[in-house]
Amino acid sequence: MITVCVDAMGGDEKPEVVLEGIAAALKRDQDLSVLVAGNEEYILSFCESHERAKALVTTQEIGMDEHPAQAVRTKKDSSIVRGCAAVKAGQADGFFSAGSTGAILSAATLGIGRIRGIKRPAIGAILPGRDGHQTVLLDMGANADIRSEMIVQFARMGAAYAHAALGVTTARIGLLSNGEEDTKGSELVLAYHAALREGFMQDDSCVFAGNCEGTDILNGTFDVIVCDGFTGNVALKSMEGTAKYLMHAIKQATKQSFLSKLGVALLIPALRGIAGSLSGDENGGAVLLGLKAPVLIGHGATSVEAVMNGTLATARCIRADVCNKIAQDVA
Repeated sequence: MITVCVDAMGGDEKPEVVLEGIAAALKRDQDLSVLVAGNEEYILSFCESHERAKALVTTQEIGMDEHPAQAVRTKKDSSIVRGCAAVKAGQADGFFSAGSTGAILSAATLGIGRIRGIKRPAIGAILPGRDGHQTVLLDMGANADIRSEMIVQFARMGAAYAHAALGVTTARIGLLSNGEEDTKGSELVLAYHAALREGFMQDDSCVFAGNCEGTDILNGTFDVIVCDGFTGNVALKSMEGTAKYLMHAIKQATKQSFLSKLGVALLIPALRGIAGSLSGDENGGAVLLGLKAPVLIGHGATSVEAVMNGTLATARCIRADVCNKIAQDVA
């Protein structure tokens, strides 16, 4: 039986929402146990009433508005710091939290540690595409500035994750740029392109297919798309903003006539499904690649279903041995 440590205090919602998600995950996966990190007033009674849940009592929380690195240094008894320490100590095999992304990144890097040879961890997520084809996008915000050799590592980590999570045999990798031509991009992107071209010249498990544009992210043309964290975060937030605008525009359209309102009502289930796939909740959120154990980060505005999916996705990464596969690929 594997154990996932879940941060009960992370996210914008009340801890009760996270606990409901944990309960749903335990019900769905009978070979799963959960180490619940959080304040005793919330988690003790929950763990007593669930056979495969164990309490990790903490006394501090890290808020979304706190400076991540400083909070990790000063709040040693927070659910995020203690949760990552529990993974390192062998009390759990992976960690899931919907808390501060920066704090999770800092605590996991320090507490769990990087895979040998990995320069920096990267945040990746599975995004939807046409005809059901899914794409791993990374880095989405962990590293604003990176060197050329790091982009090659990101590509290898993304390919290993695509192999394990999506069943991709030969990953088709694209570099996010402002044009498909090899000559397009800033001086830094051109250096990334050259490094990727050389790094995957003799690799049967991955193929560097060249540059891609922002329109390719949701087209399903590539299995993995790599970029620096600054570019990836801007791209992700742009997609989220576009989705929110479209939902707002659709709601405004319902006020024009009864037929419009009826049409939108019929489309609501499909629209919710699209929103869920874009947010990453259906796949458990974003994954922090390059660490010695799986760490997944949920959306701050989390839900019962999102916590359940995040917990189950962490369990899948553990069973698929993603971290060891990344270590082998990088080696």
